[in-house]
Amino acid sequence: MKILYGVVGEGMGHATRSAVVLDHLLGLGHSIRVVVSGRAHDFLLERFQGRRGLAVEEIHGLHLSYEGEALDLGESVRSNLQEVPKGLRTNLEAYRRVAESGFRPELVISDFESWAYVYGIFNRRPVISIDNMQVLHRCRHDDAVTDRLRFDFQLAKAAVAVKIPGAWHYLVTSFFFPPVSKKRTTLIPPILRPEVLAARREPGSHFVVYQTAASNKALVPLLKKLPADFRVYGLGGPGTDGNVALRPFSGTGFVEDLRTARGLIAGGGFSLMSEAVHLHVPLLSCPVKGQYEQELNARYLAKLGYGTWTPSLSLPTLESFLKRIDTYAAGVARYASGDNGMLYACLEELLRRAAEGEPAPDVLDAPAKGKFEAGKR
Repeated sequence: MKILYGVVGEGMGHATRSAVVLDHLLGLGHSIRVVVSGRAHDFLLERFQGRRGLAVEEIHGLHLSYEGEALDLGESVRSNLQEVPKGLRTNLEAYRRVAESGFRPELVISDFESWAYVYGIFNRRPVISIDNMQVLHRCRHDDAVTDRLRFDFQLAKAAVAVKIPGAWHYLVTSFFFPPVSKKRTTLIPPILRPEVLAARREPGSHFVVYQTAASNKALVPLLKKLPADFRVYGLGGPGTDGNVALRPFSGTGFVEDLRTARGLIAGGGFSLMSEAVHLHVPLLSCPVKGQYEQELNARYLAKLGYGTWTPSLSLPTLESFLKRIDTYAAGVARYASGDNGMLYACLEELLRRAAEGEPAPDVLDAPAKGKFEAGKR
């Protein structure tokens, strides 16, 4: 089957999990054209360089701007509007290249990416959505998790609802599994990289800190006040300052530090949080301000007992996390870790149904972590 695969370029989690799916699809003999923006383009281009049956096209996508540890909504809007003319030219050129190459997709897969989705809808091709964001819109959530930020929740839910509307089916990845509220929706566990699946938990004494804001100058002095060893990613390095070791990013090095960590201190990004939960590493989550999806992840993390969360890092918050680390470790140890088998079974069923010309399935036959049940909304 010829497949057009769209990957959103904001954040690398979409790219790393899409690489797992692309590897599987290539192994099944499918022919794939990937459209992707941002840093994710360079990652996937290098990752699949020389692989037969797959080509990567760069498109223009939206991006987010940050001020310190918070989302800068005004700057995000301003900079994206400024790039609209250039973006339109880039995407029209990509459309022309796909059309003139003779590649005629029979099916579209979108990881929260709009270009491929629009192509699929315009050309009347089945569109399969694979991402974690749809959990906001296509599942029913306990008010105890969302009520204190009800407006933020409704706003984020509405934004997700208009991103990939009317897809043929939605595969929603998650480490928490609320009831599915909409048809054509299947909940599956997180998509995990081979390095993470191969890793074995051996907890040591150090803590891993993943910092997305490189300008956070207050972090190291804060960590130095605590009676523990920290390995910090995202602030440069290599280097050591007392009990704080600054680590340059390394895929294998990070997984090694994570699997042997006593705990993790990070944001609310879904991919890293999922890897920590899979490896049974307790987590203190500090979501990026202004990104409710991250806060929802963090709230569920705390509700399930896999760790805790905080709006901002402080000495009392960090001391409390260290004090209760054994409790959180026992909680996250209850998570049933698995592999990507459930994803593959669901995806292969969808591909078979699409190839046979079946209508969009409300519910899949393959095992899943959550499916739509008629009469329950």
